[in-house]
Amino acid sequence: MTEEPDISLLRPYLMTSGRAQPVDQSLEIEAQVMTSRLGAASHPKLTFERQEIVSLCRSTMSVAEVAAMLGLHIGVARVLVADLAELGYVVVRRPANHNSHDLGMIERVIRGLEAIH
Repeated sequence: MTEEPDISLLRPYLMTSGRAQPVDQSLEIEAQVMTSRLGAASHPKLTFERQEIVSLCRSTMSVAEVAAMLGLHIGVARVLVADLAELGYVVVRRPANHNSHDLGMIERVIRGLEAIH
């Protein structure tokens, strides 16, 4: 049985409380995300999607990888990760300008984006 189109479109809207932009609009898709101690301790109290992100990010991964692993639209992942960061549940490490030539990082982001399809 497949999900009805109206329901599948409603789910991301509900996850982000209707927001299309993250609280930190400059959050890059290649930014590295890692669960904080507070996030690990608060895991049982979080909503399902936020629990999944906190669990995944026990190993550092990019926002794009989070989206791909959870099958989320990149915009939804950015909103959720930014919310978790603002609350202190995850730590976000921003890419430095010198990383723009890091082929390994670029390849990981591309693989993450390809996995979204």
